[in-house]
Amino acid sequence: MPACKHLDQIHPVTASADGCEDCLKMGGRWVHLRLCMACGHVGCCDSSPNKHATAHFRRVHHPIIRSFEPGEDWGWCYADEVDLDPTDWPVRGSVAHSV
Repeated sequence: MPACKHLDQIHPVTASADGCEDCLKMGGRWVHLRLCMACGHVGCCDSSPNKHATAHFRRVHHPIIRSFEPGEDWGWCYADEVDLDPTDWPVRGSVAHSV
């Protein structure tokens, strides 16, 4: 099983918005949301028209995200392309959006 070499980049974060931060600014829409575990940026998934979570990774190279969807508890490393267990990751406030 491949291992993630980026777990040291997980930091205590607070979600930047209750929806996709970039879609909210531009009046866009999203399908599912992702939370960056390096800075708290909330972006939309790759099924969304603008794919802001992946764009954030490509722009700033923060590799670790977790789902920001109610009832979902999974993480992902873009760089190593591996699923992760976010159970003990330090999130201040909600781990899911309310919208």
